[in-house]
Amino acid sequence: MHILFWLWKKEVMRYGQLKKALNGVTHKVLSVQLKELESDGIISRKEYPQVPPKVEYALTEKGLSLMPVLQALCTWGENELKK
Repeated sequence: MHILFWLWKKEVMRYGQLKKALNGVTHKVLSVQLKELESDGIISRKEYPQVPPKVEYALTEKGLSLMPVLQALCTWGENELKK
């Protein structure tokens, strides 16, 4: 969920930006999660042929359609914590 919310907020992020934003996530965990989200059609990955390599991630239309659901889930959780 954190990856999706960062991409929703920033629209496009490079791998290093995501890793920094997710404070403490390991390379392996982040790369596996990104690959899974990409294979599910939730995010897109754009690789630029340059040195050093540049890769950008963004939400797809499918990913954007999921955001209201995740926002509602977060709102529910916040309300439950207040009880």
